[in-house]
Amino acid sequence: MSQSVSSNPNQSFVQQDVIAPSRPPSNLVGPVAWVREHLFGGVFNTSATILIVLFLAWVVPPFLDFVLFDAVWVGTDREACIFNEAHPIVGACWAFIKDRFSFFNYGTYPIPERWRVDLFFALLTIAVIWLLKLSLPRRDLGALYAFIILPVVSYFLLIGSPTLGLPIVTTNLWGGLLVTVVVSAVGIVVSLPLGILLALGRRSTMPAAQVFSVAFIEFVRGVPLITVLFMASVMLPLFVPREFEPDKLLRALVGVALFASAYMAEVVRAGLQALPKGQYEGAMALGLSYGQMMRLIILPQALKVTIPNIVSNYIGLFKDTTLVVIVGLFDFLRTIETARIDPIWAAPTVSPTGYVYAAIFYFIFCFAMSSYARTIEQRLSKADKR
Repeated sequence: MSQSVSSNPNQSFVQQDVIAPSRPPSNLVGPVAWVREHLFGGVFNTSATILIVLFLAWVVPPFLDFVLFDAVWVGTDREACIFNEAHPIVGACWAFIKDRFSFFNYGTYPIPERWRVDLFFALLTIAVIWLLKLSLPRRDLGALYAFIILPVVSYFLLIGSPTLGLPIVTTNLWGGLLVTVVVSAVGIVVSLPLGILLALGRRSTMPAAQVFSVAFIEFVRGVPLITVLFMASVMLPLFVPREFEPDKLLRALVGVALFASAYMAEVVRAGLQALPKGQYEGAMALGLSYGQMMRLIILPQALKVTIPNIVSNYIGLFKDTTLVVIVGLFDFLRTIETARIDPIWAAPTVSPTGYVYAAIFYFIFCFAMSSYARTIEQRLSKADKR
């Protein structure tokens, strides 16, 4: 049989059964391959990985000991967080945070009326989820709720109205998380549309709009936020009648919004300049008006390009709200500063605990904004990969 097969050069053999695919080598896929490629892919990566691991081994265990394992969770005063024979090693004094938790959230807002602040936080959470979760229905109504209904309801809810049966609570009693959220939310919401108008004005061919936009942007960006807050606190009352003189919180809101809008204008202008000239020419060739061109063609692309910079501005604005303490407002960090010097909690680990708590708070909010922006970038970049 073998002789006959070899004697016929036209005879061949074809495999009839499909061979199951073999698994790739473990060093090319999976965790091992990822580690080799990203952590030990060369001398530099290997050295950097070793140094980072050594640094984490030096920093993380003491930090965990302080924050978790040696922490004090229960107590009513400083005695619980003081070194003694019963507590030879004392870590973070979380009992202090627990005892002053309400003060950190509400400041000196009247205790019987704090349900109004809780309701405001709940309404704000609904607005944020409705706007940011793209799968929810009727997001047009969500925008109406977030930008029209919520501000009006929040004003009467937090300030109060005798007509509605809500006692008046002046803003000098506000503090803590409430002030930080209000200032940052107003700054974030106002800065983008105002920044867009300033960016368009700076690129406008109308001399008056261009000169005003350039002067405003360069002046505000040329001074620190502290100066803007002082100017808003001192000079803003000079432009209105005494009976309409704004309180400290409103002055701070105006200062923060104007400051953030100047920086946002430059971010938007960078996005506008990044677009090729053909986009403008194509929009004009379609017969679109200036407003239609900007609304339908130019601004959607420009804002998409500058999403990372916009989010960076928002994160910086959220952290800069700590500066409102200069004009007499008790923001979240200021309430921690005030509480930690209370003689009732005068213990060595109270101050570090307060600052760790503040760092965790700001990190959670800033990381959430950054993560959401990264998700939006990935979603919008799908069209570029086609």
